[in-house]
Amino acid sequence: MNDTRTSTPRLKTPTDLGSNATKDIAGALNALLADVFVLYMKTKNFHWHVSGPHFRDYHLLLDEHGDQIFAMTDVIAERVRKTGGNTLRSIGDIARHQRLSDNDAAYVTPDDMIAELREDNQRLVASMREAHDVCDEHNDVASASLLENFIDETERRVWFLYEISRRGDPTGH
Repeated sequence: MNDTRTSTPRLKTPTDLGSNATKDIAGALNALLADVFVLYMKTKNFHWHVSGPHFRDYHLLLDEHGDQIFAMTDVIAERVRKTGGNTLRSIGDIARHQRLSDNDAAYVTPDDMIAELREDNQRLVASMREAHDVCDEHNDVASASLLENFIDETERRVWFLYEISRRGDPTGH
């Protein structure tokens, strides 16, 4: 007889993916999820602390970007669960998996905010492509498909942030 009060119940999700596939895919997606949370927090931090002549434009853009980034979190976490894996559980868990850096500076110039977010979004695209490769390797079409949409959204953010950084430079350099 299995007494669930004294043993830790296992989370089980029916999947046709093998245990190696579940491990690899959950690992790739959880690392990605940690970076998405870090990027969300950094984007909101900059949204709250932006100042200067382009305040309104940057404030609204970063709010929009924050919403887009946050919207990815639940989808990624639920995908991990659908593949039979366990997902992140806490801020500490996020910190253990994150690859993007936090920014705890008391003041960041608006230009530096835009540049840092552009670089982080570009790194996120690269990480998404790596996770996509893992999903392809294990024939996880659903996860790969989600990542394709997220790659497109993230590339759009990179493009917008790049164009903003060109303000005042008509040559685009």
